[in-house]
Amino acid sequence: MKFGFVLPNNWGLDNVNDVVDIAAEAEALGLDSVWVNHHILNVGYIEDRLDDRPYHDALTVLAAAAVRTERVKLGTSVLVLPYLHPMALAKTLATIDQLSGGRVIAGLGVGSLPEENEALGVIYEDRGRYADESIEVMSALWTQREASFPGEYFTLDGIKASPKPQQQPLPIWIGGAGGPARRRAARHGHGWHPMCSVTGLARRMPKLVAALEAEGRSRDDITVAPRILTTDVPDRASVQAWADAGADQLIVGTATPDLAEIRQGLAHVASLIAA
Repeated sequence: MKFGFVLPNNWGLDNVNDVVDIAAEAEALGLDSVWVNHHILNVGYIEDRLDDRPYHDALTVLAAAAVRTERVKLGTSVLVLPYLHPMALAKTLATIDQLSGGRVIAGLGVGSLPEENEALGVIYEDRGRYADESIEVMSALWTQREASFPGEYFTLDGIKASPKPQQQPLPIWIGGAGGPARRRAARHGHGWHPMCSVTGLARRMPKLVAALEAEGRSRDDITVAPRILTTDVPDRASVQAWADAGADQLIVGTATPDLAEIRQGLAHVASLIAA
C-alpha cells in the first residue's frame, strides 16, 4: 500500500510556508505523495469553517512543494474544473510537471458547492459536461503539436501550446464517489480518487469495474486511491481492510488547523508505512 498526505492549505494557517513545510516533512518520512485542496472563495461550508482565514491557492502551493521536494508525487485533491479555464490550467500543470521532473498527478473533479459557482459566475448544473470537455481539451494540448478539438464550450483548430508535460501521459485521477465520477474515471482516468468509507469503497468497486469494461478497459488500467482521514486508518489491520475493499493507495489527511496535530497525523501515517 502506498500512502499520500493531504497538505493543510485549506485549514486557515496564516503562514503558507508552514503548509509547504509539511510537504518536505512527508517526503522525509517516506510518503509517496502530497496533495493540495482547491477552492477559490470562502463561501458556503468553506466560510463556515474558515470565516475569513486563509485558504491558500492550490497550484501555487503545489509549485512551492515541487521546489521543496525531490521524490514525492504532487497531486491535486481535486481541482474543480468549472472554476478553471482548461487551456490556462493545461499550461500551469505542464509547467509544474516540468519544474518537478515529472511528478504531477492531476486530480480533477466537478465540485459540489453551488454558492461558489454562483459567485464566480460559472455553470453548476452542466458542470459534468464542462469537466469532460475540459479534460479532452487539456489532453489534446498536452499530446498534440497542433491541438484540434471540436467542442460545445471550447473549439481548438491547430492550436500550439507549450510546454508539454514531462510525463506522457500526465496522470489524471478523477475525484468523486458517485456514478458520473466512476464513469468519468473509466473514460478518462488513470486513477479514481473517491471520498468514501471502506464499506462504501467495497460496494462501489464492482460498479467501477463495470464502467471500465464498458470503455474497453480493465481494473488493472486504473489506480484506486480513496481520500480518507487519519481516523480511518488507526492501525495496520485497517489498512488491510482498505486493501481488501479495493484500494491501491490511501491519500490521508487531517481535519484540523493545529500544526502539532497535523504533524501527529503525518507521523501516524509514517508509522503505518514503517509497520
